[in-house]
Amino acid sequence: MSDWINVIAENGLADGENTVVDVDGTDVAIFKIAGKCYAIEDVCTHDGAEIASGELVGDEIICPRHGARFCVKTGAVKSAPAYEDIASFPVRVEKGMVQVRDNRWD
Repeated sequence: MSDWINVIAENGLADGENTVVDVDGTDVAIFKIAGKCYAIEDVCTHDGAEIASGELVGDEIICPRHGARFCVKTGAVKSAPAYEDIASFPVRVEKGMVQVRDNRWD
């Protein structure tokens, strides 16, 4: 089982902001929406490009390259040209730190 990793202070992001962190060798985008943090892999499943620099609209991130949309809460694909979901990761807050873990191999 993978360990929880401290990624950012609980107050380190404002609503609508994101940051990219390394979690066990994987680039993970942390988004804050309505006071809660969510984590998805920083990759568009359409062409492998990063996703975090795209426009955030509500709870959807729009890929800056080709416009595919994904839900940042779940990683679910919302529109073409992507057809596969992005991996999402569990998030928790402990002692003022946002923590993420990569549970894909548990």
